Amino acid sequence: MSEKKHSARGLTRREMLKSTGLVLGGLAVPGVLESCLTSTSSTPSGTIKIGFISPVTGPASGFGEPDGYALKLARDAFQKGLSIGGTNYSVEIVNRDGQSTPSVGAQMANDLIQTQKVDLMLATSTPETVNPVSDACEAANVPCISTVVPWEAWYLGRGAKPGQPSPFKWTFHYCFGVEQFFLAYTHLWPQVTTNKKVGVMWPNDADGNAIRGALGPLLKGAGYTIVDPGPYEDGTNDYTAQIQKFIQQDCQIFNTFPIPPDFATFWRQAAQQGYTKHVKIGQIAKTGLFPSQVTALGAIGNGLASGVYWAPTWPYKSSLTGMTSKQIGDGYESASGKQWNQQLGASLSLFDVAAAVLSASGAPKDKTKVRDAMKTLKVETPVGNLDWSKPASLAGAAVPNVVSTPIIGGQWKSGASKWPIDFVICENAADANVPVASQLKPYSAG
Repeated sequence: MSEKKHSARGLTRREMLKSTGLVLGGLAVPGVLESCLTSTSSTPSGTIKIGFISPVTGPASGFGEPDGYALKLARDAFQKGLSIGGTNYSVEIVNRDGQSTPSVGAQMANDLIQTQKVDLMLATSTPETVNPVSDACEAANVPCISTVVPWEAWYLGRGAKPGQPSPFKWTFHYCFGVEQFFLAYTHLWPQVTTNKKVGVMWPNDADGNAIRGALGPLLKGAGYTIVDPGPYEDGTNDYTAQIQKFIQQDCQIFNTFPIPPDFATFWRQAAQQGYTKHVKIGQIAKTGLFPSQVTALGAIGNGLASGVYWAPTWPYKSSLTGMTSKQIGDGYESASGKQWNQQLGASLSLFDVAAAVLSASGAPKDKTKVRDAMKTLKVETPVGNLDWSKPASLAGAAVPNVVSTPIIGGQWKSGASKWPIDFVICENAADANVPVASQLKPYSAG
């Protein structure tokens, strides 16, 4: 990545279809709805207020499924407060639903900043939520930590330029990037024999444009032929033209980074029109991350390849709670009755980072000191050991706000566990500490 130049042109954040659903995803935990309804803006001087914004409703609601459990773990861990510089501070977490929509994410961020007077902001899951929250914090000089947006989509998608100094002073990020996708794909795909023709559906949004500008050239350089029908708009309902092109070109590998409803529409149409019979590797990202999304596809979901940024088999723990990844996954399944969800580890990791930086600052109510402490912060989280003194790089220049984390390739398989379908890790090029469980098998439309 450090040797590749990526264009920031054409990177836009398009609003997704706003959901009218009001049902909270994930486990209902006392205190979650309560904090959403609170309007109190006065905060005792000995209280640290942490804002947390994620998509609980809307097209990206799958990311919010485990929020209730992750927030409960964090609140329980903060129950006795944080002792910093000889003072014990109580900690209040105020969470909001960004509704998978940029305008709502910005609105929620501004409310937490201006009305709730948060000392630190946390945000997660897709550019449609994270980028507007980060922008609001940058404008208001409020430290913000975010994750689960490919970091180029967060950095370039907000207007930063390759090779130029970072324009961001208050916003920090950790996530996988294009390099990690490239590593995963080029170690996963050779496990199945194909003609190396890749049909891609990369949308006209921050994720799609970052991937098109950076991952596409890398894959071409690795000997893959990219068949790209061009950017499509989020919410498209008819993919016939793209499907017919993939059939004509016999694209045996398929890759996409869509909002979840768009992939469900595309894949069902692909099955109806016969494209899935050509596919030997169906590689998806941004969607198909969670069991509920894959299960909803029925038989055509089995065998899809995807990636994980956390799983219960990862060898890392939460420094805030002391829980191992396995304990986090088992605890969620026991408490919710639902299958583990990779967002669980990522959401909890934000609170690991928050606790660490607030403590490292020595003065958690001083936003400048919290910001400065982020620049060299080192902390263990379920997603790995993060170190902002070793930032990501772009076009040969360090990106001081960003730490890159692994994305690990694998496959959804039925019969792999007690659950109807489960994710099986098939490669670990981005982090050799993560155990590999199986080998990629050719996709079968069933």
